Amino acid sequence: MHKEYKDRHLGALENLGLARALYEIMASKPLLAPHGHVDPAMLDANKNFTNPVELLVTPDHYVTRMLASQGISYESLGIPRADGSRNEVDPREVWTILAANWHLFRSTPSRIWIQEILATLFDVEEVLNSDNAASIYQVIDTKLQTADFKPQALFKRFNIEVLATTDATCDSLSHHQALAKLNLGGLVIPTFRPDDVSDPARPNWKSDLKLLATTSGIEINSFANLLEALIIRRSYFKKHGATATDHGVYSARTLNLGPGEKEALFNQVLAGSATPSQLDDFRAVMLFEHALMAADDGLVMQIHPGALRNYDSQIFNKYGADKGFDIPVETKYTKELAPLLNAVGNHPNFRAVLFTLDEASYSRELAPLAGAYSGLRLGPPWWFLDSLNGLERWRDAVTETAGYYNTVGFIDDTRAFTSIPVRHDVARRFDAGYLAREVVRDRITEVEAFELASDLAYNLTKEFFNL
Repeated sequence: MHKEYKDRHLGALENLGLARALYEIMASKPLLAPHGHVDPAMLDANKNFTNPVELLVTPDHYVTRMLASQGISYESLGIPRADGSRNEVDPREVWTILAANWHLFRSTPSRIWIQEILATLFDVEEVLNSDNAASIYQVIDTKLQTADFKPQALFKRFNIEVLATTDATCDSLSHHQALAKLNLGGLVIPTFRPDDVSDPARPNWKSDLKLLATTSGIEINSFANLLEALIIRRSYFKKHGATATDHGVYSARTLNLGPGEKEALFNQVLAGSATPSQLDDFRAVMLFEHALMAADDGLVMQIHPGALRNYDSQIFNKYGADKGFDIPVETKYTKELAPLLNAVGNHPNFRAVLFTLDEASYSRELAPLAGAYSGLRLGPPWWFLDSLNGLERWRDAVTETAGYYNTVGFIDDTRAFTSIPVRHDVARRFDAGYLAREVVRDRITEVEAFELASDLAYNLTKEFFNL
């Protein structure tokens, strides 16, 4: 790899040599991906990716939402609809649309990810444009048909030690069981995400409760039974390798109610007579109860509030969830998490990671909380976790109060499998440059910087997530 590429993202530094040395340490570490959304079925099936569009465009809602913002319809991109149908669009036409509009992505993380995937995975150094679109498509498409580009071969090539997926409450985990028998060079583990039964505003909440009753063997006719069923499923996930849970909540609010109050609230929700305020209370109670369960079984709790999901109702109704229309809202943590943290924040078996979309909360709330509670750590900024500007703002905002060791290293949070090594690499380059700058500014010594290089790239993640 040529020198100019190796120096990308290390920054304009007084000591570029130090940044390079720090990066080399980070780059030598295998990848730990404790929070992501890669489909385990894809890894299990191990089929060649269909074409460049299905690999780099269709699954990446950051790409499709940018195109949509300029009036390019999802129909013209061949995005699958919620009912499974889709417009029959030649993928070469979609690639041509992307190339013609590649200027829209200038200075965005999406530009960095895709251009570096092209460079590192497909040996394409050119910047995508209308003139070279066809030839670049052909290069990618040709390589995608080879055995070296099947998902399991790429898993080994990427040097992934642990990849965590995100799985619904009642998932059978059959794909994980199959993958556990293979020699992938690393592990694929599930993550327990109980949002489907924790939020009664979801349209399928009652049917998901019935499914939970079936899979757990517990009739869910009370709040106590709901908790018992969830404990059974958490145990099932742990048995199959899970080390964490995932909670995509609108608000970080938690609420500690007595047994009678919880039962009365559950009965109203189940009967469909709960008010909007009571639905909020139920969600807050559930987040609190998940924390109590985490203190019991040791699964690391990941909390990422602050997204008004599926904001565009027409897109949601036609194409389903996760199509680029989850919009951030103002998010608060201090009062909202007080019941949870007062109950288990310093419990020896409790671990939780906080994410945010609201940068105003970094130094005001998140860093002081993580800097005080032994069970709490900060995840990097949710969405565009490997945005160079976003990472710098985050490090500057939280380090003075929380330090480095109340964070959990890098989180890629991606559905796009081939972007995993690139995203980690971008974050490692940024952190190498950041640490070198801190040495130049006499904030840390070179010896400390080299220790931090290993910790930020690998050790913090491995230790806190029990990987």
